[in-house]
Amino acid sequence: MLQQYDQRNADILININGDLVHRNQAGVSPFDSLVQGGDGVWEGLRLYQNGIFRLEAHLDRLHKSAKAIAIEDVPSHQKLKHEIARTLDANDMTDGVHIRLTLSRGLKITSGMDPRLNQSGPTLIVLAEYKAPVYDRAGLSLATSSIRRFRADMLDPVIHHNNLLQSIMAKIEANAAGADDALMLDDRGFIAETNATHLFFVHGGVVSTSRVLACPDGITRSVVINLCQNNGIALTVRDIGLAEAYQADECFCTGTMGELASVTKIDGRSIGDGGVGPVTRQLQELFAAEVRACCEPVL
Repeated sequence: MLQQYDQRNADILININGDLVHRNQAGVSPFDSLVQGGDGVWEGLRLYQNGIFRLEAHLDRLHKSAKAIAIEDVPSHQKLKHEIARTLDANDMTDGVHIRLTLSRGLKITSGMDPRLNQSGPTLIVLAEYKAPVYDRAGLSLATSSIRRFRADMLDPVIHHNNLLQSIMAKIEANAAGADDALMLDDRGFIAETNATHLFFVHGGVVSTSRVLACPDGITRSVVINLCQNNGIALTVRDIGLAEAYQADECFCTGTMGELASVTKIDGRSIGDGGVGPVTRQLQELFAAEVRACCEPVL
């Protein structure tokens, strides 16, 4: 699975601290905290025809993550929405768009990791691209990575931060194995998530997903949990091992970039009958209806 370039993005304008700049001229300073140490937080948003799905929840998580790493002068929800709207308007975008919202600690007066060197306020980047959900709905393959997710006393996964080296290294291993994505374990050997999404398994009609001990509490994950609870689909949230994953009747992953996509192979083993299962299809339909009903206007 490799994302493809969309020609409609050839001349998009990127919003950097309120300035709208052509993608070929856009850039951040080498003194910015993102460049210096991946020091920032981010959110992925999806724009549909009737608005952005779970916009307030994403902005809430951005603020909480920024607070957790002590970023000062975080823009208000109103300010963030204003800059998102300006970016979409400037690019004439109304549907089928993925938005990456990034907030770094900002410029440093000299190179170094000490946050006291940041004296100009944060850097806000709004990157909007035409991008359909990135995963093949026919089924994805996963390969278990040797890279483990941190537990909370190492680096709390509730922080949605920009230092993504764990995920990148896991993705490198998945690419080498010929898989679409990497399955990542926690330090105890239980399933955490993939390098980019949360995982759900189905055994005998019961949906299970891992506890968020070593991964963030995903917004799409929470939507799917609520859909199960509100539609009579049995659900458990618990530790799940690899052997149990191999034995699942169905598996699917969730995330803003890919919505809800079936996983049909893990470590060379077919999951269930190797196709998209009935519970997965039901939840895909319920999720699509939720999107139609619950998108939020930017302003």
